[in-house]
Amino acid sequence: MPQGRRKIAFSGKKKKEQLAAKRQAKATHPNHYLLNKTLKDEESDDQAARRGQPLEVQKLNFQPGKLGADGRVNRYVFHFYRESDKQIKEAKEFAKKELCPVPPEGLEVGDNFFLGYDFPQRPPWNFEMSKEKLEWNENKYFRDYMQNLEKVHYDERKILSYCELNLETWRQLWRVLELSDIVLLIADIRFPTLMFPPSLYQYVNQELRKSMILILNKIDLVPPAIVLAWKKYFEEKYPSLHILTFTSFPSYNLRGPQGSSTGIQIRRRRGKMRMAAEGAHEVYKAVSDIVKSTVDISSWERKILEELNLSDGDDEEDEPETPEIVHEEEKDLDFQTYVPHKNGILTIGCVGFPNVGKSSLMNALMGRKVVSVSRTPGHTKHFQTIFLTQNVRLCDCPGLVFPSATPRSLQVLMGSYPIAQLREPYGAIRYLCERVDLVSLLSLKHDYHDPEYGWSPITVCDEWAVKRGFLTAKVARPATYRSANSLLRMALDGKFSFHLLPPDYIKNEAIWLDHPELKDIIAIQSKDPKLSEISFVNFTDSEDENEESSDDEEEEKQNSPAIPTTSNVFSVLNAEGI
Repeated sequence: MPQGRRKIAFSGKKKKEQLAAKRQAKATHPNHYLLNKTLKDEESDDQAARRGQPLEVQKLNFQPGKLGADGRVNRYVFHFYRESDKQIKEAKEFAKKELCPVPPEGLEVGDNFFLGYDFPQRPPWNFEMSKEKLEWNENKYFRDYMQNLEKVHYDERKILSYCELNLETWRQLWRVLELSDIVLLIADIRFPTLMFPPSLYQYVNQELRKSMILILNKIDLVPPAIVLAWKKYFEEKYPSLHILTFTSFPSYNLRGPQGSSTGIQIRRRRGKMRMAAEGAHEVYKAVSDIVKSTVDISSWERKILEELNLSDGDDEEDEPETPEIVHEEEKDLDFQTYVPHKNGILTIGCVGFPNVGKSSLMNALMGRKVVSVSRTPGHTKHFQTIFLTQNVRLCDCPGLVFPSATPRSLQVLMGSYPIAQLREPYGAIRYLCERVDLVSLLSLKHDYHDPEYGWSPITVCDEWAVKRGFLTAKVARPATYRSANSLLRMALDGKFSFHLLPPDYIKNEAIWLDHPELKDIIAIQSKDPKLSEISFVNFTDSEDENEESSDDEEEEKQNSPAIPTTSNVFSVLNAEGI
């Protein structure tokens, strides 16, 4: 301590702030161009945005102390803008207000959410650049792109949804797009236009001059008529786009009943998965039409035809033939140029949003598990190559959330944002309850709240917590937050029949119900046409107040009486009692 200077007291508050600053500095992403700021800031996010400072960025699924080689474990974690405390407080207050049912036409959406938004594209490069120079250019470009995105959001008062802010994940997309001969864009059939960026289609089709195939996945979760309507919508709007329908869980890959008496859908996967041969054959035909005789992919067709000829019990004893190569070693692809059908191998790149089923699709095409699958968004950390046959390989890219104006509550239901990381889940619960009659579907009664106040997101979560036994440890109050997470996971897993509709579907519903191509959709789902009711379930209140339910797929049992069907599930939204 210098001589003659008076000793200054150092408070505990300042010490805590100093330690918090050190922790934040250590947790900062190695890419210093990414937008980060300390969690404890004296000014609000709105004030910082007006002054031109970046918004707060939070890291999801970050694993402290587990860097691994080159920081690989945390290199591809999600980076999203974080809501301010003021926004969270307002949202929680709004969750106490009564639900307002949305009419059926309110579920009809187009691609309006992507208007005015593009996606970051790889800046130009050449072989004369060093690796450091290449990364510097990409960092600078991405920083400028994100700052401009912020400026547009606040200057023009546009909605900025959750979008990926991690440059390392975007780099994976750039490499996959450059190396692929064909690009497969996988979208969840429940929200297809929210997962199909038109700017990506234009970039692949016009600038890269490559073919794109849109796979509408998870069609077993949606009635066939809606699947067909979505397929025709994309065929009409994007004539040069190849559109396919697919499910990784056809009926022969499931066991037990596929629905309960109350209308909750159940998917119990068999212990041993078979190839989804019907959907795989559709993918093969589309790829074959594109490559024609340029590459010999007949071995892939033979593999599918052998699976189609198997009876239901044949695959219990015989193991599928293992190709010589399944996983390819990871390589440095920063300076690799595109060579069509390099070494006689057809490369198919799989891209899409998180949780659309890219990894499950690859397993279904192979007929066995070759890629790890998880319900958590962002499970695939970096792209990996899987050989279907010796000359056909798939490149699985990590899920990416593209910039758009999609409401954040809807993004949670889409699976783009990890439910466990939500600070305020009640906005998504409101969005779901106003479009699906969860009160009747779950047979909820006013046991904890006064029935005169009606239903709100908070009351729905509280009553579901009471019914399921989600109670706090000390005073046995309803665990509202846990209950909300349970409902959102059930919606994400497809247990509720929640999906969006193509434009003008309600007006033309009768046409789609009698369309001649409907049988092709049912064939891919592998459902018995006699048992496949092309209708929705009309959820009515249950007489059994003591009915128990569980979100565990192995123990899901519903004991409510049989429920009649109607042609439109959304008619119940106008019923009294919500």
